[in-house]
Amino acid sequence: VSGGECALCIMHMQGEPGTMQSDPTYVDVVAEVGDFLAARAMAAREAGIAAQRLCIDPGFGFGKTLDHNLALLRQLDALQDRLQLPLLAGLSRKTMIGKLTGKPIEQRMAGSVAAALVAVMHGARIVRVHDVAETVDALKVWAAAA
Repeated sequence: VSGGECALCIMHMQGEPGTMQSDPTYVDVVAEVGDFLAARAMAAREAGIAAQRLCIDPGFGFGKTLDHNLALLRQLDALQDRLQLPLLAGLSRKTMIGKLTGKPIEQRMAGSVAAALVAVMHGARIVRVHDVAETVDALKVWAAAA
């Protein structure tokens, strides 16, 4: 694929990688992440990147508390509806799964699969996962029963 045809994923992160988790603060995390992603998507389109090459990622775990991440997860459909771009959710094995389950990274598969299902239920079109086969199976069952 030539550079003019590759997809581009725009992700939100508050702060810098070294300090992003020190004190993440938002008045309205969903609105603020949405504003950021909308501005960056517009800049990408103004730079000549076609909308069909774009997807958005709210950046779970990147400068966000557990409550911020849960608010975003619950309202992914609002972000997707607002931006009209495919939404990517990367929740697999994240700290938020550990906080919710009390499990270490290597034992977070079930929580990660559940989070992927919730993300898809709320509008995610792409999920970044570690446990691909298990997530695909769960999504097949969910899709058949939904």
